[in-house]
Amino acid sequence: MARVNNINPTGPTTGETPPRAAPSPADPIPAAKPRKASRGGGCLPWAIGLAVLLAVFAIWKFPSFKAQAELGSAYAARVGCSCRYVQGRSLESCQSDFEPGMDMVSLSEDTATKTITGSVPLLASRSARYAGASGCLLHPDN
Repeated sequence: MARVNNINPTGPTTGETPPRAAPSPADPIPAAKPRKASRGGGCLPWAIGLAVLLAVFAIWKFPSFKAQAELGSAYAARVGCSCRYVQGRSLESCQSDFEPGMDMVSLSEDTATKTITGSVPLLASRSARYAGASGCLLHPDN
Protein backbone atom coordinates (compact mmCIF):
# COMPACT_ATOMS: atom_id res chain seq x y z
CA MET A 1 0.00 0.00 0.00
CA ALA A 2 1.28 3.46 -0.87
CA ARG A 3 2.10 5.86 1.86
CA VAL A 4 -0.20 8.79 2.18
CA ASN A 5 1.01 12.12 3.43
CA ASN A 6 -0.86 15.24 4.33
CA ILE A 7 1.56 17.62 2.54
CA ASN A 8 0.54 19.23 -0.69
CA PRO A 9 2.86 18.44 -3.58
CA THR A 10 5.39 21.07 -4.67
CA GLY A 11 7.11 21.52 -7.96
CA PRO A 12 6.76 23.17 -11.33
CA THR A 13 3.09 22.28 -11.66
CA THR A 14 2.11 24.14 -8.49
CA GLY A 15 4.47 27.13 -8.88
CA GLU A 16 6.11 26.51 -5.53
CA THR A 17 9.73 25.65 -4.97
CA PRO A 18 10.57 22.60 -2.93
CA PRO A 19 12.17 23.27 0.49
CA ARG A 20 15.95 23.06 0.57
CA ALA A 21 17.50 20.19 2.39
CA ALA A 22 19.78 20.97 5.33
CA PRO A 23 23.45 20.87 4.30
CA SER A 24 25.28 17.76 5.29
CA PRO A 25 28.58 18.00 7.22
CA ALA A 26 30.48 16.98 4.07
CA ASP A 27 29.09 19.93 2.05
CA PRO A 28 31.33 22.99 1.77
CA ILE A 29 30.30 26.14 3.61
CA PRO A 30 28.29 28.38 1.29
CA ALA A 31 29.84 31.73 0.37
CA ALA A 32 28.60 34.72 2.32
CA LYS A 33 26.28 37.09 0.57
CA PRO A 34 27.91 40.38 -0.45
CA ARG A 35 27.10 43.28 1.86
CA LYS A 36 24.93 46.04 0.61
CA ALA A 37 26.58 49.44 0.36
CA SER A 38 25.92 51.46 3.46
CA ARG A 39 23.87 54.58 3.24
CA GLY A 40 26.84 56.71 4.37
CA GLY A 41 28.94 55.90 1.28
CA GLY A 42 31.79 53.99 2.94
CA CYS A 43 35.24 55.50 3.47
CA LEU A 44 35.08 58.27 0.88
CA PRO A 45 33.34 60.88 3.08
CA TRP A 46 35.83 60.18 5.88
CA ALA A 47 38.79 60.53 3.51
CA ILE A 48 37.44 63.80 2.11
CA GLY A 49 36.83 65.12 5.62
CA LEU A 50 40.35 64.21 6.69
CA ALA A 51 41.83 65.88 3.60
CA VAL A 52 39.88 69.06 4.32
CA LEU A 53 41.06 69.09 7.94
CA LEU A 54 44.69 68.62 6.86
CA ALA A 55 44.38 71.44 4.32
CA VAL A 56 42.92 73.78 6.96
CA PHE A 57 45.73 72.85 9.37
CA ALA A 58 48.40 73.49 6.73
CA ILE A 59 46.91 76.89 5.84
CA TRP A 60 46.64 77.80 9.51
CA LYS A 61 50.25 76.78 10.28
CA PHE A 62 51.89 78.06 7.05
CA PRO A 63 52.95 81.44 8.51
CA SER A 64 54.65 79.64 11.38
CA PHE A 65 56.46 77.25 9.01
CA LYS A 66 57.54 80.19 6.84
CA ALA A 67 58.85 82.14 9.85
CA GLN A 68 60.83 79.15 11.11
CA ALA A 69 62.30 78.64 7.63
CA GLU A 70 63.31 82.32 7.46
CA LEU A 71 64.94 82.12 10.88
CA GLY A 72 66.75 78.86 10.08
CA SER A 73 68.07 80.09 6.73
CA ALA A 74 69.28 83.38 8.26
CA TYR A 75 71.01 81.53 11.10
CA ALA A 76 72.64 79.11 8.66
CA ALA A 77 73.85 81.94 6.40
CA ARG A 78 75.35 83.89 9.32
CA VAL A 79 77.03 80.89 10.96
CA GLY A 80 78.19 79.53 7.59
CA CYS A 81 79.68 82.89 6.58
CA SER A 82 81.56 83.28 9.88
CA CYS A 83 82.80 79.72 9.72
CA ARG A 84 83.94 80.03 6.10
CA TYR A 85 85.48 83.51 5.99
CA VAL A 86 86.40 84.31 9.61
CA GLN A 87 87.64 80.85 10.61
CA GLY A 88 88.76 79.82 7.11
CA ARG A 89 87.10 76.37 7.17
CA SER A 90 85.49 74.59 4.23
CA LEU A 91 81.77 75.02 3.62
CA GLU A 92 81.17 71.28 4.15
CA SER A 93 82.74 71.36 7.62
CA CYS A 94 80.66 74.44 8.49
CA GLN A 95 77.42 72.49 8.09
CA SER A 96 78.43 70.30 11.03
CA ASP A 97 78.06 73.41 13.26
CA PHE A 98 74.30 73.57 12.70
CA GLU A 99 71.85 72.84 15.48
CA PRO A 100 69.99 69.49 15.42
CA GLY A 101 66.89 69.62 13.22
CA MET A 102 68.42 71.88 10.56
CA ASP A 103 68.80 69.09 8.01
CA MET A 104 66.63 70.86 5.43
CA VAL A 105 68.79 73.99 5.37
CA SER A 106 71.44 74.00 2.66
CA LEU A 107 74.36 76.37 2.13
CA SER A 108 75.74 77.79 -1.10
CA GLU A 109 78.71 80.07 -1.66
CA ASP A 110 79.51 82.94 -3.99
CA THR A 111 83.29 83.37 -3.74
CA ALA A 112 83.40 86.53 -5.86
CA THR A 113 81.30 88.53 -3.37
CA LYS A 114 82.20 86.41 -0.29
CA THR A 115 78.52 85.66 0.29
CA ILE A 116 76.99 82.55 1.86
CA THR A 117 73.33 81.78 1.21
CA GLY A 118 71.27 79.54 3.49
CA SER A 119 68.03 78.22 2.02
CA VAL A 120 65.09 76.01 2.88
CA PRO A 121 63.59 74.66 -0.36
CA LEU A 122 60.36 76.41 -1.45
CA LEU A 123 60.11 78.45 1.77
CA ALA A 124 63.01 80.80 2.50
CA SER A 125 66.45 81.97 1.49
CA ARG A 126 68.76 84.42 3.30
CA SER A 127 72.32 85.57 2.56
CA ALA A 128 75.21 86.86 4.67
CA ARG A 129 78.25 88.73 3.27
CA TYR A 130 81.72 88.92 4.76
CA ALA A 131 82.43 92.59 5.57
CA GLY A 132 86.06 92.46 6.71
CA ALA A 133 86.61 93.70 10.29
CA SER A 134 82.85 93.85 10.88
CA GLY A 135 82.54 90.11 10.34
CA CYS A 136 79.54 88.69 8.47
CA LEU A 137 76.42 90.76 7.95
CA LEU A 138 73.00 89.50 6.89
CA HIS A 139 71.52 91.07 3.79
CA PRO A 140 68.26 92.85 4.59
CA ASP A 141 64.99 91.18 3.60
CA ASN A 142 63.70 91.90 0.12
